[in-house]
Amino acid sequence: MYNFYRLGFIYRFCKDVRSPAMSVQESRKHMMNRPRTIAVTGGKGGVGKTSVALNLALMLARNKKRVLLLDGDTDLANVSIMLGLYPERTLANVVAGDCSLEDILLRADYGLHIVPGASGVQECMEMSPEDSFRILRALSLLEKRYDYVITDTAAGLQPAGLHMIAAAELACVVVTPDPASLTDAFSLIKVLKRRGYRRTPSVIINMAQGASQARSVFQRLDSAARRHLQCPLHYMGGIWRDETLRQSVLNQKPVALLPLSDPSCRQFSTLADMVDVRLAQLPARKAGIAAYWHSVSRRQPEAAPIPAPEVAAPAMTPKERCLKAVAELEDVLGQTQENPVLRYDVFMRLFALLGRTPDSDAIEIVQTGLGSIAWEGLNAGQREHLAEHLRHLADGILAADDSADEASEENHSSPPRSVLPEPSYDRISFGDQDKLVRALREQPSDISLDQLLRALVNKENNNG
Repeated sequence: MYNFYRLGFIYRFCKDVRSPAMSVQESRKHMMNRPRTIAVTGGKGGVGKTSVALNLALMLARNKKRVLLLDGDTDLANVSIMLGLYPERTLANVVAGDCSLEDILLRADYGLHIVPGASGVQECMEMSPEDSFRILRALSLLEKRYDYVITDTAAGLQPAGLHMIAAAELACVVVTPDPASLTDAFSLIKVLKRRGYRRTPSVIINMAQGASQARSVFQRLDSAARRHLQCPLHYMGGIWRDETLRQSVLNQKPVALLPLSDPSCRQFSTLADMVDVRLAQLPARKAGIAAYWHSVSRRQPEAAPIPAPEVAAPAMTPKERCLKAVAELEDVLGQTQENPVLRYDVFMRLFALLGRTPDSDAIEIVQTGLGSIAWEGLNAGQREHLAEHLRHLADGILAADDSADEASEENHSSPPRSVLPEPSYDRISFGDQDKLVRALREQPSDISLDQLLRALVNKENNNG
């Protein structure tokens, strides 16, 4: 049903977007062009995602390709700033009806075109169907003029960034050797898989010291994704850390504009070739980015009618508000058991709320909540999987505690920690150690702990 709907949507685009001045042959050629769509993303900010997206787009344009770069990172148009361009209008102005999509296009070197503030496309989901279709129709007409459409997505796990990844046929996740970058990239891939993402993400290792380190970082991420997510990753390549690349950001002159003999420029030339090889292995999508966003907007629930004004109810106490919120949450989750993404978001926000003040009360709440879960309803595989994750969590808590202790010991200005007495053997309660060892050796190896204790007690009583 969805495929038929999407084909109908594309036909509607073909019918409505053709201008009177465009010939039938030009329109047919125009609509037959299907750009390859790439999303450059990352689990966190500061990994060089925008730099990779911009230099990759410039290098493809340098290779005589028609390239459109969507700056979806923020409404501040970071891509444009890296080129020394400061746009007066972004896609938000198009959404507001102040100008057309052509009016906000920025022209860069080698014929690269940039749409600043492309994250504003999500606002189309909150518009009326007519206005939303008008903007997405213009975006569909625009993107079909290019060979490549590259999106510099928003970092993190925000819905806009996740939709931008899903709209592209190739996702390039930028990762650095920083452990925090690996953790955030893994979280991004995990959320994508939970939301039904079925394609294989490609990984670009940025700021690496060399090929060996880049490979090592990728293998760590790939191993974790295979083990915990059953999701193998694709290695796209690495970008080495050098002074030229750092200065290019400060000088607002990307390294892709340097001579091809420059090592930094040559890295992105190689990356562009790797992207072409990867895209050649993937089937081209029949619908573009605009068609994807249109389908998302169609799936949004229609706005409820504005109710008549009511007399303000008396203010509730914090306890009454919490109880009401819990009751509403139970009602919603009880009606949507088939939506795991909704439950995932709810639990993540609740635990994040508890984690803001990790005091003894919060710990007791978490313990009580875990104890109230009906573990007997899980099968053996689910229990084993959950137990493994709880063990990883426990290891992380202990590691954090060790790190805090080490930091406290290194800080000479901090007060010394209280030292507990070393445990010692209680001869009064358990008797001579040699006799206890001989008694233990006399017991069979397969005896249970309960039987062992009973046997020792009986033996002591008989000796007495």
